[in-house]
Amino acid sequence: MNPIAEELNEIIVKGNPYVYEMLSGIGRQLFFPRGILSQGAEAKEKGYRINATIGIAKEKGRTMCLPSIMEAIDGIAPEQSLTYAPSFGISALRKAWRDGLYMKNPSLEGKHISLPVVTCGVTHAISTFADLWVNPGDVVIIPDMTWGNYNMILSVRKGARITQYPAFSGNGGYDIPAFEKKVRQEADACDKIIVLLNFPHNPSGYSITVEEGDRMAEILRGVAAGGTKIIVATDDSYFGLFYEDDTLKESLFACLCEADERLLAVKLDGATKENFVWGLRVGFLTYGCRLKETDGSFYEALERKTAGCIRGNISNASHLSQSIVLRSLQDGRHQEEKKEKFEILRRRALRVKEVLKDPKYNDAWDVYPFNSGYFMCIGLKTLNAETLRLHLLNQYGVGLISLGEKNVRIAFSCLEEDEIADLFDIILQGIRDLGG
Repeated sequence: MNPIAEELNEIIVKGNPYVYEMLSGIGRQLFFPRGILSQGAEAKEKGYRINATIGIAKEKGRTMCLPSIMEAIDGIAPEQSLTYAPSFGISALRKAWRDGLYMKNPSLEGKHISLPVVTCGVTHAISTFADLWVNPGDVVIIPDMTWGNYNMILSVRKGARITQYPAFSGNGGYDIPAFEKKVRQEADACDKIIVLLNFPHNPSGYSITVEEGDRMAEILRGVAAGGTKIIVATDDSYFGLFYEDDTLKESLFACLCEADERLLAVKLDGATKENFVWGLRVGFLTYGCRLKETDGSFYEALERKTAGCIRGNISNASHLSQSIVLRSLQDGRHQEEKKEKFEILRRRALRVKEVLKDPKYNDAWDVYPFNSGYFMCIGLKTLNAETLRLHLLNQYGVGLISLGEKNVRIAFSCLEEDEIADLFDIILQGIRDLGG
């Protein structure tokens, strides 16, 4: 093992030995190299005369660039747009995002968390998490309705054993008893379990209530206290898009930080959906757990392993994208702009609920609970979902997503309010066309 990796592992063991035990085999071996990057950083600081270290081109003391490129980048200098960003991410952006986490999650007050490490979108954050923490055969607990890419990242690429529980109960809320049963069942069989939570939930658009969140946190704390090592990863891709009063409006990451020495909380989020910059691909990975010492060295060690993983994969996320997101976060208009877009999405969600109260739809489908995010789902009563999807696409020019045998996902996020009633009437007509 590389001596730098051994040094990082010693720091992690000192801070929390259970966290070290939860690292994957790859995670234990990862480190951030003291090679070209560190030598380049030293030269940047001290090489005042000539700096011939970094692999970029310069001209007259400035970053070399093409005018045709810079004309498309209004107001961001080549040094903040075209050069390599650190594998950790831009320092100012990492600090700004962490400040935002404390602001948006009151339960974090007084708790110590890592600096977020910047990833190339939330998908890359999940993949990086998997590299660091998932061994072949590790169990990952997710609901039965889930984002399909989890399987590709965790099962196909990492060899994890994915096990599922019913997401929803008959009373119209999250199936907390099923969640508890599955968690305790796997905790009895394994000394380490991984629980992946996603709220607002894709595909259903559901976020747990405050009461449900309290119960889930209680279950996870109790299982950890019973001796099982638990990694709770919160995929908070759609964080903040909560449309109803009783919804839990902070991440379970905040509730679980420092909950138990055997519980590691990992927050996977990004500007992608929160700030409506899908193609900029700026995500974050943040750690929180109970530590023996809080001098910062433990989290720095985890950050260095995470950055080493990124360095050995994509090198770094886009400097330009990070600079754009940072400028937006620092702009005095930022919160008001987000509030305006939030209200548009909230009105669309409420319009969907209003339309679906019409009893004419009752024989065609059931509506899954939804209160947040971009999506909602219906469960067809009489037809195959893929058959209906193809019919609607070919006969009416309407595109939806089929999920399994009966479920259809509708992204109300991309519908204007005056399109919503028409859409559901077309779906109903399509069902009737097919004899449903």
